[in-house]
Amino acid sequence: MQAKAKPVQTSPASFRPLKRSPAYLKLAEVIRGRILAGELAPGEALPTETALAAQLCVNRSTLREALRHLQSAGLLERPGGGKKLVIARPALEGLSHGVSAALTLHGARFADVWEALLAVEPAIAAAAARRATAAQRGELRALAATFADGQGADQDRVVTVGNFFRLLGACTSNPVFVVAHEPLIRLLEPGLARIINVLPQAPRRIADAQAALCTALEAGNPDEAARWMRRHIEDFRRGFEHAGLSPDTVVGGAP
Repeated sequence: MQAKAKPVQTSPASFRPLKRSPAYLKLAEVIRGRILAGELAPGEALPTETALAAQLCVNRSTLREALRHLQSAGLLERPGGGKKLVIARPALEGLSHGVSAALTLHGARFADVWEALLAVEPAIAAAAARRATAAQRGELRALAATFADGQGADQDRVVTVGNFFRLLGACTSNPVFVVAHEPLIRLLEPGLARIINVLPQAPRRIADAQAALCTALEAGNPDEAARWMRRHIEDFRRGFEHAGLSPDTVVGGAP
């Protein structure tokens, strides 16, 4: 007679030891917290390395690593390449480049970008219609006229379209809008270049939409601005498809 099999003993889930953060990262977080709390304002110079190391009770090599980490994050800079470190605002270009790269690595498609643009850009256009200054409205008209005159290479015209979107964002006086839509604009540009190159009617439709948006802003009409922006973004999608490109193309490279 066979002996009964013993029940399998299950051991409790094992845990790996916690990793200790390097000292320089902990130090960088302390300084970063002071910056984000507003205790250190943009443009304000930090004390010398010797003085700062003494205040924080750390050695200078650890401090240098922490400062380099904060520089790479755009929170510190050396104006004119000098020795003095000052508090900085992260550059929009660097922030958007990082987000755009992340979206590419996560497999975001042009269809995903358009869906996000449809959610964000009409709201930006409406806010711009409420808040744009006379000077900003004039700049938008100038950009629209530059695009409409048809001069320059296709890539130059893509840059003009991108700058039109960026200025609309600035017109909102809302930094969240400005930061949120910049990566989307950068991801839209490669497909836009292809549309302008392949579809003869595309420049005229873009010019018409820009002119209508300018008129809506000049009239202070947020509903009309949002309507035209929604139509503008939907037109981009149709143009991409008519150019023979798939909405499932992963963003970040040449379509």
